[in-house]
Amino acid sequence: MAELSTSESIGSLAADIGKNIYIDVAKWHLYLSDAHLHTVLAEKLYPLVSGKSVQEDQVLEILRNIPVKLGGGKREVPLIDLLPMQCQVNLIDLIEEFQRNL
Repeated sequence: MAELSTSESIGSLAADIGKNIYIDVAKWHLYLSDAHLHTVLAEKLYPLVSGKSVQEDQVLEILRNIPVKLGGGKREVPLIDLLPMQCQVNLIDLIEEFQRNL
């Protein structure tokens, strides 16, 4: 039963991330759900959310360690480099809100 609850929580977190956080490419906003990055990010963030408190530097480190393939895989860029600063702030706010509602 706990596994289902964890899966549901990760799915809910992924949905929130996917519809609110985007990468910016040449002033085009590509939401993480459309880029298929929302679930990967939620899975990596969930251990922070289920812990005591979310630290900004931990979130930023996770973003640095998620590679995004560009040009058919010719190049990889860390997710943090594709998120505008406001999206990074919004992500941290979203995570803190999600944690409060757990």
